[in-house]
Amino acid sequence: MKSGGSSYGVSPMKRRWRGLVIGVLGLVLFSMLVPLVFLLGLHNGFHSPGFASEQSSAATNPIRGYSRDTSDQSEGDQSRHVDDLVRRLAPTLSQDLFKKSIRESEKETSSSGTAHDDVPKTGVPPPTKKVQQSFPNMNKTSVDGPTHITEDLKNVDESSKQCELKYGSYCLWSREHKEDMKDSMVKKLKDQLFVARAYYPTIAKLPAQDKLSRELKQNIQELERIFSESTTDADLPPQVEKKLKRMEAVIAKAKQFPVECNNVDKKLRQIFDMTEDEANFHMKQSAFLYQLAVQTMPKSLHCLSMRLTVEYFKSPHDVELSSTEKYTDPALQHYVIFSNNILAASVVINSTVMHAKESANQVFHVLTNAQNYYAMKLWFIRNTYKEATVQVLNIEQFNSDNLHLSLPVEFRVSFHSVENSSPMAQIRTEYLSTFSNSHYLLPQIFQNLKKVVVLDDDVVVQKDLSALWSLDLGGKVNGAVHLCSIKLNILKSYLGGKNFDRNSCVWMSGLNVIDLDKWRELDLTETHRTLVKELSMQEGPSEAVALHASLLTFQDLIYVLDDSWALSGLGHEYGLNIQAIKRAAVLHYNGNMKPWLELGIPKYRHFWRNFRNQEEQFLSDCNVSS
Repeated sequence: MKSGGSSYGVSPMKRRWRGLVIGVLGLVLFSMLVPLVFLLGLHNGFHSPGFASEQSSAATNPIRGYSRDTSDQSEGDQSRHVDDLVRRLAPTLSQDLFKKSIRESEKETSSSGTAHDDVPKTGVPPPTKKVQQSFPNMNKTSVDGPTHITEDLKNVDESSKQCELKYGSYCLWSREHKEDMKDSMVKKLKDQLFVARAYYPTIAKLPAQDKLSRELKQNIQELERIFSESTTDADLPPQVEKKLKRMEAVIAKAKQFPVECNNVDKKLRQIFDMTEDEANFHMKQSAFLYQLAVQTMPKSLHCLSMRLTVEYFKSPHDVELSSTEKYTDPALQHYVIFSNNILAASVVINSTVMHAKESANQVFHVLTNAQNYYAMKLWFIRNTYKEATVQVLNIEQFNSDNLHLSLPVEFRVSFHSVENSSPMAQIRTEYLSTFSNSHYLLPQIFQNLKKVVVLDDDVVVQKDLSALWSLDLGGKVNGAVHLCSIKLNILKSYLGGKNFDRNSCVWMSGLNVIDLDKWRELDLTETHRTLVKELSMQEGPSEAVALHASLLTFQDLIYVLDDSWALSGLGHEYGLNIQAIKRAAVLHYNGNMKPWLELGIPKYRHFWRNFRNQEEQFLSDCNVSS
């Protein structure tokens, strides 16, 4: 060894001396840099990316209610701040996220013996975004789509209002069907485990607390083993409450020692961010599935259509009835229904006939597409409605522009009312229904008729409608109910610079009395077609063009029906007055929660269900039970 050392020309004593000199110089340099860093304020840049400094954000960020400047505070005050942070932020995560957090924390703790105390430990990546709070734009309106606003975490009511703006009736439905929390013991154990993980790295660095460190680690490992085998309260092993009490006792001991606030804060923020991301993911996933459910034909109704179509061709029927001359008799009461839903169209006709003083002069024209045409024909051959006549038409036979059947278009309009003083309380959401392109074929399809009443397939009639045929529209074309919660001023961004009365109410489809003679005289079909082309060139093809074009086409041509004729909102509004519902002549289930869907509002569904044909064999065969 001596000869080996002498070959380098340096004795072992000299090497040791040189190492000491280098170490001393390093310490001197480090001791000079640390005060310089703090004097220059560079330590503010050492926080996790995505968060502002504690000092600057303590007053503005509702999640962070404390200041990092604790030079004048006692160690007990620091512990109280940490306890408060733990109490407010400790979340409940899924098992997978829980395991990931444990692994990352173990890596951090195992490296604490060799890494410098001031060097940030690696773990779950911190968020790259700030949580902001702001009120939505008071002038912004959303039509047929969500209004995107910044999330505000100030209170539950504000969050729910923002949820309604972003996801529409899904949030109303989810609140009404909210389930009680299950597996509360599992959630308590997870919460305690996360708190223990936040304290453990600091306790492990205290040389005099080896016993407490081992005890804390043992409890963490014990809970980890439990969660590897259990995900619900029923799966938990016996004596689990004793284990929870032991963990609480150990955490209480750990809280008695001064801890590094930054360390605990970082860990809890990582957990909070992961929980928030998971909650947002599940919210978006649930909202997507909800929209998919409300926009898709239920399997049972699809089965009904297919079974009727097959049966129509298996057993030919004489569809040319002796009363076909009624189809073109202008002296009768003609009702028009656009629908591809057999059951919905049947309920509209049945409810209208059941409340009619005289059904023999009623003629119903059901316009559907080619796919449902034969199923509709067979259904109305098999089912009769007192003395009323029903005609089924394939709208594609009259469609020279090759347009597919389109039902009345609904738009979700989110706006700010001026009824209340609180900004968040002013937020309101309505569903506006208007004519589709198919409605503008009415004069072409019914060339011999002078007046028709158009009913949407999501309405239920509760009174005799014969009085509508004696109405004098006063030169107007469209008799409709106004929705005065929505003024044209709210839709000004979609109506452009057109000359509108900004204080006028928006008219609704659902129940409309149409003067076809006046329509032909003004050639509104061509007017609408021209407007659609012009607006599509200006705004691009979109569903909002249908709303814009309809409002322009019928400008100054709306005869306002009394509000008692129709009540809307049964497809999205939970708080309607039951007495008002019973008084209305027509109930309109506008919105996403249609009465034939399982997502329909339960307390309104029986008004629709009462007029369904319960004895039809095909309903039983296809399990149409809702």
